[in-house]
Amino acid sequence: MFLDSAAAGGARGNASYLCLDPIHTLRFQKGVVTLDDVALPGQPLDILQRLLATHRRAPVASPLPFSGGAVGFFGYELGRGLAGVASRHAGTCMPDMVVGLYDTVIGFDHATQSAWIMLGERPDENSGSRAETLCSRLDRQSMASPLPDLAWQPDFDRETYYAQVETILEYIRAGDIFQANFTLRHRATRPENLDTAKLYLALRIKSPAPFAAYMDCGEGLSLLSASPERFLSLDIAGRIEARPIKGTRPRHDDPDRDAAFAEELAGSAKDRAENLMIVDLLRNDIGKVAEIGSIAVPELWQIERFASVHHLVSSVTGKLQPGLDAVDLLRATLPGGSVTGAPKIRAMQIIDALEASRRGPYCGAIAWLGFDGAMDSSIIIRTLIATPTELLAQAGGGIVADSDPAAEYEEMMLKLRSMLNASNG
Repeated sequence: MFLDSAAAGGARGNASYLCLDPIHTLRFQKGVVTLDDVALPGQPLDILQRLLATHRRAPVASPLPFSGGAVGFFGYELGRGLAGVASRHAGTCMPDMVVGLYDTVIGFDHATQSAWIMLGERPDENSGSRAETLCSRLDRQSMASPLPDLAWQPDFDRETYYAQVETILEYIRAGDIFQANFTLRHRATRPENLDTAKLYLALRIKSPAPFAAYMDCGEGLSLLSASPERFLSLDIAGRIEARPIKGTRPRHDDPDRDAAFAEELAGSAKDRAENLMIVDLLRNDIGKVAEIGSIAVPELWQIERFASVHHLVSSVTGKLQPGLDAVDLLRATLPGGSVTGAPKIRAMQIIDALEASRRGPYCGAIAWLGFDGAMDSSIIIRTLIATPTELLAQAGGGIVADSDPAAEYEEMMLKLRSMLNASNG
């Protein structure tokens, strides 16, 4: 698991983590939880919570926020199940959760250009020799072979996309919902001998992001993420922050045009309304596990600039109730409000009725949950998903009352561009 703050600068891009040799691996697939390939009764988040509790340790002096704990992904389907929303789509071979418990972490401090090897104590191993073995493994073989061209096909065409957006607008006019996050998946056949790590590095060059990640989840599944969006963070004092993104404009090489796009986004009533709906949704979700009176919105409608887009970003903060932990926070909030809509449950039902397939890991969350109780996480967007047979790329946007289907389609394709072109030079 490589959690990669690939975007230069910024308060949310200062540390990366390479996690190796998990103590345990927890999977949730086809309704069955396995721990190190042994099936267990119970719910996946309950089992993760108990597993973390057995390894809980007091905060220690560490050069970086994360020095060991659970790392993995929590798919959209896991959150859909937690919300009690049924799906009309057949299940897939993809797991809904893969988490490793890691006490072997190489941390990179980008501010000081320092690297740290952080090892937990293992009674049957010498830490010094373990560190030497670890360093010797970091000499990776050359990735000189070219990436293959990929032939992407959408799940449905532009006209069908327009029609589905119009259906959502009818739901909005009827008062069913205020917003739905509607997405479209593109697929490509996975070439033989594809080096997914090299493909990730190509995506990283085209779209460096503060919450990027490369995750080898076993059984031929990899996530190649260039996510710009923090889902939730939690520090050891119980302070919570979410940073929802809603609102997008392209970047431009010409500084004047680039500034004009940012100014247009900042002044857009439609994008502000879209963003505010999700802020309110997250205030409600976080409020389920936060102390009464602690919820605040310290930032509203801030412009943040990324490699290929401007985004409208807000922040929601709170204080976790005593006696609760990071898993309780995830349980209360998955899937993230920025990738569902409002009201959340009804929006998820409409999404399932109109999208062509289950989302799988997409629109779930990638997270680390420290042994000390802290957590940070991202929304799984701008992410290539490599299965044993396919590559999947998916994007969308929030549909609101004044959405134009053609404009929504163009925004979706803007978000997809770096993924669909990652293997092309």
